[in-house]
Amino acid sequence: MMLEVEIKEKRWALKSQANPREAEALSKELNISPSLASLLIQRGINSFDKAKNFFRPSLENLYDPFLMKDMDLAVDRLEKAIESGEKIMIYGDYDVDGTTAVALVYSFIHKLYDKIDYYLPDRYKEGYGISVQGIDYASENGFSLIIALDCGIKAIEKVKYAKEKGIDFIICDHHRPGESLPDAVAVLDPKRADCNYPFDELSGCGIGFKFIQAYALKKKMPLSELEAYLDLVAVSTAADIVPIIDENRILVYHGLRSLNSNPRPGIQAILKLADVKRELNVNDVVFIIGPRINAAGRIKDARMAVDLLISKNESDALFEGKNIDEHNTERKFLDNSTTEHALKIIQEDPRFAQKKTTVLYHEDWHKGVIGIVASRLTERYYRPTIILTESNGLATGSARSVKDFDIYNAIESCSDLLEQFGGHMYAAGLTLKLENLERFSNRFEEIVASTIEERMLTQEIEIDAVLKLSDISSSFYNILKQFAPFGPGNMSPVFKSENVRDTGLSRVVGNNHLKLNLAEDETTRFGVDGIAFQMGQFYPFISRRIPFDICYTLEENTFNGKTSIQLNVKDIKVK
Repeated sequence: MMLEVEIKEKRWALKSQANPREAEALSKELNISPSLASLLIQRGINSFDKAKNFFRPSLENLYDPFLMKDMDLAVDRLEKAIESGEKIMIYGDYDVDGTTAVALVYSFIHKLYDKIDYYLPDRYKEGYGISVQGIDYASENGFSLIIALDCGIKAIEKVKYAKEKGIDFIICDHHRPGESLPDAVAVLDPKRADCNYPFDELSGCGIGFKFIQAYALKKKMPLSELEAYLDLVAVSTAADIVPIIDENRILVYHGLRSLNSNPRPGIQAILKLADVKRELNVNDVVFIIGPRINAAGRIKDARMAVDLLISKNESDALFEGKNIDEHNTERKFLDNSTTEHALKIIQEDPRFAQKKTTVLYHEDWHKGVIGIVASRLTERYYRPTIILTESNGLATGSARSVKDFDIYNAIESCSDLLEQFGGHMYAAGLTLKLENLERFSNRFEEIVASTIEERMLTQEIEIDAVLKLSDISSSFYNILKQFAPFGPGNMSPVFKSENVRDTGLSRVVGNNHLKLNLAEDETTRFGVDGIAFQMGQFYPFISRRIPFDICYTLEENTFNGKTSIQLNVKDIKVK
């Protein structure tokens, strides 16, 4: 049972609205309502051609992979390895992005060439990224080329060590580089300063896809031969929470179509075990598929996830899937118990009330769930959070940030106290000596406190538009659905409706949820249905039929075989 906590007030911020004349012109050109045209303009869609590319993303619009720095070198080295019969190792991180990337690149090359294997580091024995053990394994087994996926951008010493053993590296990473790059044959990372690739927000698996796309182009293979791998790119992009805009939108759009029309046996097994029979969207990938793939590396061995994803038949996939599903059940137990423990520590220590950060360490916490716990505590207290545990005599942890605050920069300012760190603006990993824990915690607090803006410490709900409940129709919603796939950079639009009232049909259901029926006119008997999760505390107020404001997204709800539009209420503001 989770500890009860108070509800923190959220800040509502109305996005900059489109010029009414521009919205009217676009609405006529596209034959849609001005309110839908305004939503498009907010997303940079202000012409018929842009709208066509937005609503019908085409694989023909993918960027030329050879625009990425070192891509020609990477393709040449792979070509040489295949032609000369070298053994190739595909090396990847143990999370969803890493395992999908390994499955993708391994499957593609394995169709052409059989002297290939894959390797994933043990989270507990080897830690994150390129490991000495992995390089030693490659050397002992005659591998002369390692293709590293979703890791390696900071592995300067490890790549040097491999080179001394006669092993070349191709690095495919999407994390932020350090001051210098590893001395690899090729370093594919659009975030490197000298790379002019037009889009730098690909997932690690996305970088892997661009690599095989480049190889296929050189070998004059049709693009259609690569479509079978887009489901893996979609899973990685959604689960790694990278922006679903630009090239990622194209990849996820087509990847979701593949997941829904012809899922690979491994994904089919996950969906069967999770009893999912509906059409999948990005949220399903994030909350159903992603955690199960992740569970293998968090609890046991990430190779299990790759084995599942490359399974050729249903029986093998179901066998692997059942094992992973059991690990996911264990992961959920550890996640919940660790979160409860962390909340208890914070609530029993009054010093946390004055802090701008949360930094917690406990030697018994499971390394596989500390990232999830960091996310939960960030959501709960809404401040930069680092959760650490003991691993191989060191403190190792995961960091999560709040909107607009760069936690990577804050951690980098403490780099003299760290053994290793890496990541993004909103999520990072770090390792330090146990004796440096207190100094690091204090320094991190000082840096964040002196650089974070007060507004960043209150969760913000960005509202796309003000909408009347009477404007919600099936035709409006059917067009809105085509704004998908939703995700960072293209979130499901949030609407605000003012002075709504309960029709008298609203009630509390389940575990403190509000089942709503709302209207703007106090004489309306049957209004618009809605659900507000964990907001039962508002019922005594709204049941008095007094006006209030809501912000919400729109969704479909199917009950007793009947599908209707409902409001998914994100927040309620009483007058």
